[in-house]
Amino acid sequence: MALAFPFSAIAGQEEMKQAILIAAIDPGVGGVLAFGDRGTGKSTTVRALAALLPQMQAVAGCRYRCDPAQASRLCSDCRERRTHGPLPVETVSVPVVDLPLGASEDRVVGALDLERALAKGEKAFEPGLLARANRGFLYVDEVNLLEDHLVDLLIDVAASGENVVERDGLSVRHPARFVLVGSGNPEEGELRPQLLDRFGMSVEVKTPTDLATRILVVRRRDAFDRDPEAFIAAWAAEDATLRAKIVAAHAHLPTVDVPDSVLESASRLCIALGTDGLRAELTLMRTARALAALHGRDEVTEAELREVAPSALRHRLRRNPLDDSGSTVRVERALAELFGA
Repeated sequence: MALAFPFSAIAGQEEMKQAILIAAIDPGVGGVLAFGDRGTGKSTTVRALAALLPQMQAVAGCRYRCDPAQASRLCSDCRERRTHGPLPVETVSVPVVDLPLGASEDRVVGALDLERALAKGEKAFEPGLLARANRGFLYVDEVNLLEDHLVDLLIDVAASGENVVERDGLSVRHPARFVLVGSGNPEEGELRPQLLDRFGMSVEVKTPTDLATRILVVRRRDAFDRDPEAFIAAWAAEDATLRAKIVAAHAHLPTVDVPDSVLESASRLCIALGTDGLRAELTLMRTARALAALHGRDEVTEAELREVAPSALRHRLRRNPLDDSGSTVRVERALAELFGA
């Protein structure tokens, strides 16, 4: 397995890194979409996350790494085992799974062995990528080029948190709750609105324009390519510190308060931007709360709300034929009009 570039060593792209950390602290935010120029570190950032994430508790021997503390989300095998006594527990890594563009449906959802079922009467199931991603992250590079039938499948599973495989009268279902992370280049096509709405945050990734950042990126990448082990060791302390911050923020998250005044500001902003439904307010509240937890604060303030508003709202705006401004500009303009410069 190829070594991953350290998360802490990634220079620039602060909005993307912050969105990834927020999703790690609160998976309920709904995932991250990173759209932008080629060669700007989108895939590098996502793959660096795997080495950064703290480990988690799972049912020992479970193919889906069920959470022993969540009885309602256990797979059928774990529910059966639970009737015979306490479930054995092991510590495992949080999965970060790549979904390749050319993947077949069987590879994504899993495959039923019909021959074994017919010959021996046994329901044999080979788990797919959705099973591997349960309780972790599912990463789709060039997500805007994903085939329509896989897009439909991801929408269904993301909404239900469960994968159902049916073949010739046989059926298998298992938990499939994951944080969906997608990246792509907008010049190669737009994302279907139904899938776009499933992402909690959308970040714009641009090529750095300042000389110092460009030189820093090139130097670090070159150092990593020449001696990956030494480079990773040099950044191990910074990654460990960031990992500890994620653990602390995740533990602190349930105690972070969201005042009514902040919720009112969030709703006023969404009304001003004309967002559909209430998912925008919910996402805005959750991202701001996760950011406050990352900062070690006990209460969400307008500062957190303003900081996460572009990533939480830019992909939820309707096109305005009378305003050709980009979505980020529209969000920032609404923030200035409602809350001042």
